[in-house]
Amino acid sequence: MHNIFINLYKYRELIAALTWKNIVIRYKQAYLGILWAVLKPIMLMLVFTLVKSFVGIETGGLPYPLITFAALIPWVFFQESVSEGVNSVTSNASLIKKIYFPREVFPLTAMVTKLVELLISFAILAGMMIYYQVMPTVNAVWIPAFVLYTMIVALTISFFGAAMNVYYRDIGQAIPIALSLLMYGSPVIYPLSLVQKKLVIEQAAGAWSNDLYFLYSLNPLVGIIDGFQSALIRATQPDFDVIYPGLILILTILPFSYWFFKRAESWFADVI
Repeated sequence: MHNIFINLYKYRELIAALTWKNIVIRYKQAYLGILWAVLKPIMLMLVFTLVKSFVGIETGGLPYPLITFAALIPWVFFQESVSEGVNSVTSNASLIKKIYFPREVFPLTAMVTKLVELLISFAILAGMMIYYQVMPTVNAVWIPAFVLYTMIVALTISFFGAAMNVYYRDIGQAIPIALSLLMYGSPVIYPLSLVQKKLVIEQAAGAWSNDLYFLYSLNPLVGIIDGFQSALIRATQPDFDVIYPGLILILTILPFSYWFFKRAESWFADVI
């Protein structure tokens, strides 16, 4: 696994060049330029806020738009990193056929590109926090750790998905659908406290309640999103009991995902 970090450093100039190329190509001749990167979370926040006005979701007295945007920052970063990471190998077929370098550079580049957009989203969130007079506390020091955790989750899926997508192009088509469904299994539209209230406290699913909550907590995005909201908006320490199940699962899967990618990359140039 240490090869990921070695290659990240060794090929940092290549990753930087490919990242710049991706940004230039994506926003070339676009009037709003890189602001398109944050248009998606803003529009989703507005839609969710409208839905909330009809449904009614308890937020503990905090502004719903702020809570939702704080959830959308890691979610959109994860979603976009995975979507581009899975397609990163097939979309760079010409480079793969011309010269050799570790192919994990492509998923890494896709993720680094999204880091640039993530910074812009944080700037918008800072403006919203000032508007709603919600100031961060010392708990905000956890945010870099959650960003790193999100990157690890995205890479775990990207390595396996990118390798599979070379051989089965249906994977690239299925990923956006799967991620859309996963969003409803993550506390983006609703807070985690609502799930805990229904399953842990009220036992709404009867004898299955505790098991369903455990399965829900295995989703690493649950701990990431709740941690983001706690550290930035609620000004409380992240709930590590929520974080551990998904973290243990993803750290178990990541070595196998990376091994599968490295095993498959030997035939990328022939198949692609």
